Amino acid sequence: MKFSIITIFPGLINSYLEYGLLAKAIQCGRISVDVYDLREFTEDKHRKVDDRPFGGGAGMVMKPEPLFNAVRHIKSHRDGRVILFSAYADVLTQKKIKHYAAEDHLILICGRYEGIDQRVIDTLVDEEISIGNFVLMGGEVAAEVLIESVSRMLTGVIGNPESVETDSFFNEDQFGFPQFTQPREYNGLGVPDVLLSGHHKDILEWREKNQKRRKQ
Repeated sequence: MKFSIITIFPGLINSYLEYGLLAKAIQCGRISVDVYDLREFTEDKHRKVDDRPFGGGAGMVMKPEPLFNAVRHIKSHRDGRVILFSAYADVLTQKKIKHYAAEDHLILICGRYEGIDQRVIDTLVDEEISIGNFVLMGGEVAAEVLIESVSRMLTGVIGNPESVETDSFFNEDQFGFPQFTQPREYNGLGVPDVLLSGHHKDILEWREKNQKRRKQ
């Protein structure tokens, strides 16, 4: 699985990829991540990626030329699905994550400022995605969310496949259950006896009965 990330802050992505299971997945070749500095695709000596919006208004808008250049460069080496992170799009779900995990190459555009030139969206972007009903300063955090959630679905990234299959949302309306570990008693707080019984059928029934639900 390949991810290509377009951003004006490549360090935000690169540092994130240095830790945990993502770092191991990259090292063993389960996933590959290329991070592209958008400023490398500008056409002026000042490496300008934004400008004032036509018609006026607050803030700046990301220019089309660098984004067209970046996406075309990436696709010249390997075609892929282009995703833009946007506050106006459908919210990312586990169902979508499973769909993305079946893709060969995801090209992720991390917007900044007041947004990106609409011509980029109309011409280059296959899909816009939001990670929630709130506004971030840029798409880098959203890209990290997508990379991690998609990577969990790929064979060999998580050591124990059961960890993925029992994830909340792995199947529709599937949620996790309360978890306990050592010590058996802490500050007068114990562990449910059934979890210490060794009776797998009883434990399964307890977990199903105590399955967590989304809080409204």
